[in-house]
Amino acid sequence: MSGIGTGYDLSTTTYSPDGKVFQVDYACKAVDNGGLALGVTCSDGVVLGVEKLLPFKMLVPGSNRRIAAVDRHAGMAGTGLAPDARQIVARARAECSQYLSFYGDRIPAQILADRMAHYMHMFTLYWSVRPFGASALLACKDADGYALYLLEPSGECQRYHGNAVGKGRQAAKNEIEKLELGKMTCAEAVKHAARIIYAAHDEKDKEFECELSWICDASGGEFKRVPEAIRAEAVELAKAALEDDDMDV
Repeated sequence: MSGIGTGYDLSTTTYSPDGKVFQVDYACKAVDNGGLALGVTCSDGVVLGVEKLLPFKMLVPGSNRRIAAVDRHAGMAGTGLAPDARQIVARARAECSQYLSFYGDRIPAQILADRMAHYMHMFTLYWSVRPFGASALLACKDADGYALYLLEPSGECQRYHGNAVGKGRQAAKNEIEKLELGKMTCAEAVKHAARIIYAAHDEKDKEFECELSWICDASGGEFKRVPEAIRAEAVELAKAALEDDDMDV
């Protein structure tokens, strides 16, 4: 009965005396060790950005992306354990396909978020499985407009105007709170997202790619990658801002 959880961390079905499920806490720690993922809701859509850490210099650019579309009207950005994030994306795609097949319409944002939250929570209830070591930001459009949700390993799901998860999340949250999101367009938010990702990046970490996607009026209400020209401009501005900050220091 030794270790951090003093024996209470051997199963997801066991609570500690202070009401914790240590396996869920460990899953959240895996998320904290992943690259930063952020999302912001703007006046005309939602922007998702991810700091995809590169473990090896010979990795082909664009491999193993952390942002993926789950339907025409929805997409996810994941961080933490990459295989776990891929499984979450695969389940979300299945939910979208099943709903469309049964009801003949696109799944609403709230229903998709709730179903994914139930799915993730299920992995905290049985001794034969472990919680997902990944969190996901869900961007979606439905009849009620654009929405951003955060799905966590515990199965918790909340809707946000803007949020960040992963390494450097607190610094990123502080920067997001400074933005006037309700007055900002997605074209402007892309530049801020890139700036925040570069500013929050830990210099001790390896190289990384800045992934940016959006679902907005400019993309026709479909979840798509930010056009390369716009992404490249945002990255250059972020690098320039970072250099200016270093010179001021």
